[in-house]
Amino acid sequence: MTPWHLFPARLWGALLLGAALTGCANMASHDKLATEMQTAGQSAGIPAALARLDASVTTEEDKKALLYNLERGELLRMDRRYEDSTGAFLRADTKVKEWEDTAKTSPEKLLGTVGAALISERLKPYEGQDYEKVWLTTRLALNRIAQGDFENARVDIKRTHEREAVIAEFRAKETLAAEEEAKAKGATSGSKELNGYPVETLNDPEVLELKNGYSNALSHYLAGFLYEVLGESGLAAPGYRKAIELKPNTGVLEEGLRGLDARTSFTWKRKQRMTDVLFLVEAGDAPARKPKAFTLPVPTGSGVVAVSVSYPVIEPSNDPLLGQISVAGFDLKLEKVVDVNVMARRALKDEMPGMVFRGMTRAIAKGVLQNEMQKRGGLIGGLIAAAATVATEQADDRMWRMLPGRVYVARGYLPPGEHRVSINGRPLPEPIQIDGQYALVPLRIYHNSVLTGKVASLGQLPAMAAAPAAAAPVAPAAEPPGTPPKAAPRSARRPGAAPVPKAAAHKAAVQ
Repeated sequence: MTPWHLFPARLWGALLLGAALTGCANMASHDKLATEMQTAGQSAGIPAALARLDASVTTEEDKKALLYNLERGELLRMDRRYEDSTGAFLRADTKVKEWEDTAKTSPEKLLGTVGAALISERLKPYEGQDYEKVWLTTRLALNRIAQGDFENARVDIKRTHEREAVIAEFRAKETLAAEEEAKAKGATSGSKELNGYPVETLNDPEVLELKNGYSNALSHYLAGFLYEVLGESGLAAPGYRKAIELKPNTGVLEEGLRGLDARTSFTWKRKQRMTDVLFLVEAGDAPARKPKAFTLPVPTGSGVVAVSVSYPVIEPSNDPLLGQISVAGFDLKLEKVVDVNVMARRALKDEMPGMVFRGMTRAIAKGVLQNEMQKRGGLIGGLIAAAATVATEQADDRMWRMLPGRVYVARGYLPPGEHRVSINGRPLPEPIQIDGQYALVPLRIYHNSVLTGKVASLGQLPAMAAAPAAAAPVAPAAEPPGTPPKAAPRSARRPGAAPVPKAAAHKAAVQ
């Protein structure tokens, strides 16, 4: 492959102008499309958002694209079309698997992104944000659980852990390669390259608390829950433990591990009379990447040339937090386990060093081009080159935008049957049906509506023996150690009393 510094100015000009004038799909703004989808979904429902997304693709190749299938799979999931959603996610997963295979066997192919290095970040094939790759297997697992396909859900959970390991190894190589390439071209790192960039969005405490930009506590807690349901407590414990490591001091996660042995004991299962219910409550929208332009001075043989460089910015979310879900006369505490906005900013923070080095490499190359074009074509040649440089230098704004902004978890014991539910005092339009030994209830607050996913019932409660008619009252059976503690019904609390503490957040499951 010809090194960039040996490309003749004419070829440079053709590359820049071609990318600027053809309006290729990769240069289009995904932020604009996502905004139009969200507007359509808010005003006319999920089918309208799907129609807008489908109108954006024109070829069979477009329909295989990673980002198209991520967005489509999420919209179909929100519309409770789980089979179609799983199909879209599997098409997206095919692309991610291709990326994984290349990252493991030939990482240099992924590191040599010529289009991005020479012209624009948006010309890179979209590989997905790292947290999106992990979310994909988690979404597949949730779809399978909704469809009762627990064995394939187990496979998806296992692949989540393997995928994280591949991502970690590859990103370390990518940053090193970008730094070496930039230094070889004369670029150096330093704070001056980010003058004017809102670095506080990448360095706030929530972002810095995250271990990395791709692991999330929900994926690992779900792994623990699914392994527990399938009777594999030895595998459940590491899942719960990893979730706690990623989101420490979160009561519902800590209780998942602390009560595991008791919940999975033979004695407990024989006496259990209420359903162990896991609520997943999603709210808000995934954040947007907004391009921000910077002008960098680039020295050339004829003096200093001003070159435009663009980096993405993600603004922090200001969505209100959720605190409580109320059902069957009991209040359960909702605890935030994932904030996609924070994860996206952590991913951007981790990506920024390589992005800055690539931006400097492009700036130097484009500065040389402007100088050459001006020498050969005079003022007009210089202006054409400058215009093409600005047109092609746009930060990549592609992201999986239909994901929720935050995910909350609550877990407690509820009597089987039909129940009315409210979130932060807001009632759901329809009741939910709870059955089985375990249940998983997915809820999504989407703009002004609450979308109720299919409730998954897992396992069976033991049949209750009929009590003798004249039997004397019997004291409740003792709870095993580590049992989720009792929750007080609202009717038992004084009006205006403080919320029930965490130690009383669950209904007893043994009567």
